[in-house]
Amino acid sequence: MTRLVTLFALLLLALPATAKELPLHTPDADGARADVPDEYKWDISGVVFSPDIWETRLNTLEGELGSLASYRGNLRDPATLETCLSEYFRMHDEANHLTLYASLLADTDVTNEEYQAMSKRALGAMDTLMAESAFIRGEVLALSAKDMDKAFKKAPGLEVYRRYIDGLRRRQARVLGDEAERVLSLLGDNQWAEIDLNEIPSSVESAYFGLMTDIPWPTVTDGDGDEVPISVSNYARLRRDPNREVRQEAVAGFLGVMRRYQHVFAATLGGQAEFDVALARSRGYDTALEAYLDKDDLDPAVYNNLITAVNANLEPLHRYVELRKTALGLDDLHLYDLYVPMVESADSEVTFAEAREMMLAALAPLGDEYVRVLDKGSDPRNGWLDLYPHEGKDSGAYCASVYGTHPFVFMNYQDSMNDASTLAHEYGHAMHSHLSMQHQSYQDFRYVPFLAEIASTCNEALMTDHLLAIATDDRVRATILADRLDGMRATIYRQALFAEFELALHGFAEAGTPITASLLDETYAGLVGKYYGDGFTVDADDGMEWAFIPHFYWKYYVWTYATGLSSGIALAEKVQEGDAQRDAYLGMLQGGCLRPPLELLAEAGVDLTKPDAINAALALFDETVTELETLLPALQAEAEAAEAAEAAEGEETAE
Repeated sequence: MTRLVTLFALLLLALPATAKELPLHTPDADGARADVPDEYKWDISGVVFSPDIWETRLNTLEGELGSLASYRGNLRDPATLETCLSEYFRMHDEANHLTLYASLLADTDVTNEEYQAMSKRALGAMDTLMAESAFIRGEVLALSAKDMDKAFKKAPGLEVYRRYIDGLRRRQARVLGDEAERVLSLLGDNQWAEIDLNEIPSSVESAYFGLMTDIPWPTVTDGDGDEVPISVSNYARLRRDPNREVRQEAVAGFLGVMRRYQHVFAATLGGQAEFDVALARSRGYDTALEAYLDKDDLDPAVYNNLITAVNANLEPLHRYVELRKTALGLDDLHLYDLYVPMVESADSEVTFAEAREMMLAALAPLGDEYVRVLDKGSDPRNGWLDLYPHEGKDSGAYCASVYGTHPFVFMNYQDSMNDASTLAHEYGHAMHSHLSMQHQSYQDFRYVPFLAEIASTCNEALMTDHLLAIATDDRVRATILADRLDGMRATIYRQALFAEFELALHGFAEAGTPITASLLDETYAGLVGKYYGDGFTVDADDGMEWAFIPHFYWKYYVWTYATGLSSGIALAEKVQEGDAQRDAYLGMLQGGCLRPPLELLAEAGVDLTKPDAINAALALFDETVTELETLLPALQAEAEAAEAAEAAEGEETAE
């Protein structure tokens, strides 16, 4: 473990003085928020100044929503259409600010019913806005192409809404009559939503999160002999504990408790899938996949292409399983063995200050201006970041933003190398949002989820490349390579497994197959067995992991992690080749939704209509397995020789 200090010492020498002045804090998922120094908490007053101001602004917005009706029936007039769209996007922007503010409050205290109620009220206002504005697309789509050309000429101010209008008209055949549109909006139709679908929870998704909050989680005795609750926040840490008994008990306890509620989980997830399918069919789509990818102007062939390519490259993952068994000295490998580091030093403590400096150095190929903004945004005193876990804080990590203010990064940092990688990942999102806001108008800045995971995973790939470049010790190199493998396993293979499961889930709903806990368990466990191969042991409750994945409620989101990392690896290589390649990539980050996502990505240098990027990423995975298959035995032999020499020296001293 001490050899990894060689790597960190190089970085610590370059730490900026501002980072050294930050107060020390030991992460504690069970401590109070008040115990976390204020420097490590985000400042959300730039979104909405205070809860009282939020209340006033929400009341004002709620009172304005009905005013859009005054434009109904009059949008054939170009000037009226321009005014209506201006009013609509003003209200949309305000609803986004109110929704984000409430959400950021709620995520720092999931037990606070006032915050949860605020979040629901704000989302309710957004739902009302979408319902009240449904007539806009109907009237815009009723205009002929000739009428629209005349409108753009007669009202030049409409030009700023061209991309938005073209996006509506692309799905012209999917719009129903006024009454049908009104009814669908009342039922929570999200296929025309102009915010990310993970920000619009359905009632069954809310029930799922309510259950996860209320479940009485068991405790486990950790490696220090302390009784620790197996909470959602602690689960990730406990399942990578170096003590196998601890992590085995943690995984068994966590999934075992979920098993007790399996029928509720099946009802919520099955209900979500059935809702997705019903909405898709209401607009004439054959499948939910077709509907939700069409929303973002994507061909379902790209989704199926991912699954096909990954299934054709499972052999390297099977070799990874055998390598992991050898590295850990195990006869069999279980779910609870997948997260503990393969190399002893891989789980060395990485403080936030160290992680931040690594990130700034690693992302230097993206240019001075990128790093300047990143430096500012990652200094926690500037209010972008809510860093450490505490009791009541939601689990996981994410980045969220609204137009006109800086992005907000949410983390549960616990001083691991994985957390350092997550920091770079989330700041990839943050910089993508920042650049898009700097270069696009409100209606064009929001990039689709398909592009969202590319900037984040490109950052991770650049971080790995940087650490490998400065590593001078074989054990350090092995640590970094093992971390790369674990990241690719989790982000490409595991997310592709999720994507295949989600496709099967919706397939059940589309076929009218009753969605039961046993069906979901059997389907998920079968995929785990297929992906990890015969060398992996699937335990009795492993199939319940489907109930732990909130992304399954987000309407075909998980696959974007796999395509994102595949693209990110390719782009990380390109941006290090020269300024032209870097600028092409930054152009994609600045593009928002100004052009179709596959077109923006192709301009940056990656064509996901072909399997090339996925195959190349999995070839890199294969090469990394091969290198570690040679490197790890050599390190083991070196360690054994050192131990033998030390023992011999001890015997000579004794004589």
